Amino acid sequence: WASSLRFHKGMYYLTTFAQTTGETYIFKTKDIEKGNWKRVSFKPAYHDSNLFFDDDGKAYLIHDAHKLKIVELNDDLTGVKPGVPEKVLIENADAPGGPEYDLNAEGSQLFKVKGKYYLFNISAPRGKGRTVLIHRADNLNGPWEGRVALQDRGIAQGGLIDTPDGRWFAYLFRDYGSVGRIPYLVPVKWEDGWPVLGENGKAPDKLDLPASTGLIPNLVASDEFDRKKGQKALPLVWQWNHNPDNKLWSVQERKGYLRLKTARIDTSFVQARNTLTQRTIGPTSTGSTLLDASKMKEGDFAGLSAFQKNFGQVGVKVQDGKKWIVMVNAGSDKPVEVQQVPLTQNHVYLRIDCDFTDLKDQAKFFYSIDGKVWNPIGDTLKMTYAIPHFMGYRFGLFNYATKNTGGHVDFDWFRIKYQDK
Repeated sequence: WASSLRFHKGMYYLTTFAQTTGETYIFKTKDIEKGNWKRVSFKPAYHDSNLFFDDDGKAYLIHDAHKLKIVELNDDLTGVKPGVPEKVLIENADAPGGPEYDLNAEGSQLFKVKGKYYLFNISAPRGKGRTVLIHRADNLNGPWEGRVALQDRGIAQGGLIDTPDGRWFAYLFRDYGSVGRIPYLVPVKWEDGWPVLGENGKAPDKLDLPASTGLIPNLVASDEFDRKKGQKALPLVWQWNHNPDNKLWSVQERKGYLRLKTARIDTSFVQARNTLTQRTIGPTSTGSTLLDASKMKEGDFAGLSAFQKNFGQVGVKVQDGKKWIVMVNAGSDKPVEVQQVPLTQNHVYLRIDCDFTDLKDQAKFFYSIDGKVWNPIGDTLKMTYAIPHFMGYRFGLFNYATKNTGGHVDFDWFRIKYQDK
């Protein structure tokens, strides 16, 4: 859910909330790169809450949608300050966009620049798409005046960044089909005490910025699963689909491999645990792996997936004592096994090509016996961004049991390639 990241007196603070627990969470650390993070939580769950430190040392959470509210926190940020009632910050935060709206103003981010308060929100005025709204005030208690700050291709929700050389940007995102929400850095100029976003009301597609060192190995990375002493078992590019069962995975049991073991019966891929995932990248990206299926049991299914609610899989299934390479397409909400190919050896190379160019949102599936000749399998998955998962597609390495527990598979490596032009 919408979160905020703040730096205050040598400490980094990350705030967020969870509807499933009904709590608000504040994490803090002095070292944002390495941690450790200390966590506190308290009730209730403040929707899209934004942490704000004022110049007098007081800390607040701005939260909710449409009717925006503010609560003061106690000194150690472990809860709401006793005896200080919640206040309504802005009665109708959607008003600058018009009288009707498809999305309530939410995702608050509050900043103080040269003594003035600037509150960023995302809203969707009726028929005009997702929009950046900014309210300004000389006092935290108001009065607030608001305006539409950017209305371009749905690029919205975020806040302000200033650089050491004096430049300003808005850091926003855009919903972009099945690849998920893609970040935008939008230049900002100041006019009459207001931040003016973009160039002639548009977010430019190119910026004059220093050359990047690339997305690899920061957001995504290939992994040979070779670990040297002192290295983390899994770098931060990896994420589990659920809280993992740490007894059932290892990069140590077989050196140079990721081992995934089974210990329960699952009937659904999205419910199976210990699927290890890494995000897809647009406009196009390819994920591939080499699977050792020699220790699979009857009913096991293991391989590579394009993972979202409407997922696609290519992998090895053990059925009636035989191994099959199968492709599963769940693009229509229900998984369909589109094609089976007999596998007469224990090793198989698997690959998925994702194309997000101009919202094409297609994934194609391949296998190889020798790592040189790639054979298409199944059909094309039409990828869709489904709200229950609330994220873009991810490559996933999986192994789960449908009949017998105790089997395992070994992944020799995972390699990702992407095309950024």
